[in-house]
Amino acid sequence: MYGNSPNPGVAFRYVRLRCGDWWVEDSRSPAYNTFQRVGCIRRPPFRVTTPDMSTSPRAYAHLAVVEYNMHPVVPGRGAGIFLHMQIGKATSGCISLRRPALLRLLRWLDPAARPAISVTARS
Repeated sequence: MYGNSPNPGVAFRYVRLRCGDWWVEDSRSPAYNTFQRVGCIRRPPFRVTTPDMSTSPRAYAHLAVVEYNMHPVVPGRGAGIFLHMQIGKATSGCISLRRPALLRLLRWLDPAARPAISVTARS
């Protein structure tokens, strides 16, 4: 779990986001679909199409990574699927919730229970 705001009391490891933190969406990069801490004002070693995660303080106040396309990672299949705060517009594949519901869910999730979210396409 990650966030621009302090840990809200989650059981999972929580990483506070800062300037230069990216989720790699460049399918040609060996770091595709992973979190990378590049450092503030440094040019990432991968192609970027969005600002770093620290520039989304509302949406990414708190987030959990949905391990979609991670075991194994398949280039081009999708990257950066998160549970995050709803900000009044559609996401690009993430699951967004209102703040109270998101915080309840993040605090409820237990790593020992190995929680799972099923991501499927409608046919």
